[in-house]
Parts: sequence; C-alpha cells; structure tokens
Amino acid sequence: MANIIHPLAFVDPTAKLGDNVKVDAFAFIDRDTVIGDNCKIRPHASVLHNTILGNDNEIFEGAVIGANPQDFRWHGEQSFLRIGNNNKIHEHVIINRSIHEGGYTEIGNNTFIMAQTHIGHDCKIGNWCVLGNGVKLAGDVTVGNYVILSSSVIGHECSTVGEWTMIKGGARFNGNVPPFVIMAHNPIDYYGVNAYILRKGNMSEDIIDDIAKCYRLIYQSGTSVRNALLRIREDVKQSEQRDEILRFIEDNNQKIVGIFNAVYD
Repeated sequence: MANIIHPLAFVDPTAKLGDNVKVDAFAFIDRDTVIGDNCKIRPHASVLHNTILGNDNEIFEGAVIGANPQDFRWHGEQSFLRIGNNNKIHEHVIINRSIHEGGYTEIGNNTFIMAQTHIGHDCKIGNWCVLGNGVKLAGDVTVGNYVILSSSVIGHECSTVGEWTMIKGGARFNGNVPPFVIMAHNPIDYYGVNAYILRKGNMSEDIIDDIAKCYRLIYQSGTSVRNALLRIREDVKQSEQRDEILRFIEDNNQKIVGIFNAVYD
C-alpha cells in the first residue's frame, strides 16, 4: 500500500520508507533513517539520523528516537539505533544512539515502552518487554527478554537484568538482577519468584518450584553465593531455567543485587 505522508510532516529525501508507512502532521524524519513497513509516526515525533526501524512500529506524540548520546565521551562518532518489529514507543520517550563508532543501541521486538521513558546510549532491550511510565536507563544497560520494569524504575550504567524478571515501581538497580525474580524496594531486594508471569509463559509448576529453590539457596540460606551455586548444582534438578540462573550469576562474577552482607566467596 502507498505511504501516507501529511503535508505538514518533514521527511528527508535520504530517508528510506517501506510500504504503508503513515507519517502524521509535524512529525520529523531525519536523514539516513530507515523505516520499515506499516510503521506509524505520530504528530511531533522525531526519528533522527542513523535510526533503523523494523516493521509495524508505532512512535507516539513527542517521542525522540535516535537522539544524540547524552555522554561526554561522545564526540560525533557515527553511531546507530536499531529497533526491531511491532514495538509501541509512547509519548515523550527518548532513546539515544550509541557513543561508539559503528555501535548500536538496540530495542528488540514486541516491546511496549510507556510515556517519558529514557533509554540511554548502548542499551540493549530484549523482546516482549514492558517499560512503565518514566523508566530511566543509563548507558550500557542490558535488559533480557520478557522483562517488566514498572513505572519510575531507575537502572544505573552497565547494569544487567535477566530474562522474565519484574522490578517493582520506583526501585533502583545498580548491578546485575538475576532472571525469573521480582525485585523491589530501595535498596533493591529480592521479593520472590515472578511466578504469575512465568505461568503466563507456560512454565510448569515443577519448574517454578525449582526456580524458587534456587533463590532460597541464594538469598535465604545465609551461605555465600559460591556455596549456593554449588548446592543448586547438587540439589536442584537440571533444567533450562536452572542452568540460566547459574550461567547468569557466573557470567557476572557472582555479583548480583540484593546480597547485602557481601557473602560472595
């Protein structure tokens, strides 16, 4: 189908638009951008240069997509923002490009980003995520698949959030949040297993129970993280989810949020 470009919108001649793209009044499409099929760019939204949008995305009023990085280390390097398919990016969201030459900030597929969220340079956001109103992510934050960041969550630079995790509203995380959990409060603390959402993901009750056993050993047994991992290997039946918990914690040098007594060794 033909594109619908409002006469009061600006679309740079170098922009590459797919089929059936709708650009509303006062929207701004910058140079060297790519916008996939069936995208909708709402009034006053800006898609800035070196932004690559996949198919079926909707950018709402006032959002600024592909903004220059807010970082003193960036000195005009050619960097990019890449967004997958079927995402909703709501009002006044700001997403910055990478600070590195040829680098990418990345948003996956089927992610819902609510109003006034800020996603900093070089962040990697997975698939099927929900970012609530006013979420703030500093640079180099990695968010796994199926993650929910509730309203006003703040993520500090170089932090990582594992898959299927929920962080409750207003919490701040400065470090690595393991998969399949709920985290809450300030300072951030373990709040249980994200069982309701895991059931929505068709995980069995046995798997959910085993995840809970893993985190009882990590957070509630009084032992070190190292010993907890050894006990998980011995006591919890092997599964994809158990192995993901072990992998995440070991890949991050056993440093995870919610361990207040520094019992890592």
